[in-house]
Amino acid sequence: MKSISKSLFLFFLLLSTNLFSQGIEEDLIIKNSLNYGKSVAVFGGSVSVILESEFAKKMWKERLGMSVTNFGVGGAGFSSLQGKSLQQQVDETGVFDIYILWASTNDYTNNRENGSVTDYTEFDGFDEKKLVTQAGGINYCIKKIYELNPKATIYFFTSSKAFISRGGYDPSDTEGMARYVEMQKKICELHGIPYLDQFINGGFNRYNQSLYYHDPIHMNPEGYKKLGELQVAFLAFPH
Repeated sequence: MKSISKSLFLFFLLLSTNLFSQGIEEDLIIKNSLNYGKSVAVFGGSVSVILESEFAKKMWKERLGMSVTNFGVGGAGFSSLQGKSLQQQVDETGVFDIYILWASTNDYTNNRENGSVTDYTEFDGFDEKKLVTQAGGINYCIKKIYELNPKATIYFFTSSKAFISRGGYDPSDTEGMARYVEMQKKICELHGIPYLDQFINGGFNRYNQSLYYHDPIHMNPEGYKKLGELQVAFLAFPH
């Protein structure tokens, strides 16, 4: 009798544990997000498109039911001078629910002009000479997306830290990449576009660089998993 009771106890314990585990898995799927199940276009440089970045995007798909199309190209930046720029990438896109401008480090590392918040806006008459700056490129991408899809939702992922030199990761370096990140955020604020500050909130630093980066600029799978958690939280509830 005791043996039967013990067996039943173990059975119900295992059953409840299994149900609890299933409940946790279901909770991880954020179906109450307004962005659940949306189609997403991603533009950027290598950090947005290398194979390891799929570890982050897989989380978007699994947790938020998103379908993701990559337009990113290695070496690209916002400046028209920087590789197959995000301007060119946006020119080639179609209609999606969500457009993500994922900033690379390339404008900074290749010394492209940062520019002014008002580059290529109504404030300078959409001066095409300003498309060579990071700012002009960002404003071009935003304008072009809204022309293509006036109901578009645009999100911005700022540049992450790069460990090529102090300027790539130290926000107090007045000549560093933090200037480019600040410009990215100011332009988003001008246009009312939610942004994810990956430079500050990514959680990467000199102490854990070897755990999350496989070179000074690009993250490894663990790095993208860490970043993916942050991105999922942002994409689920960006406001």
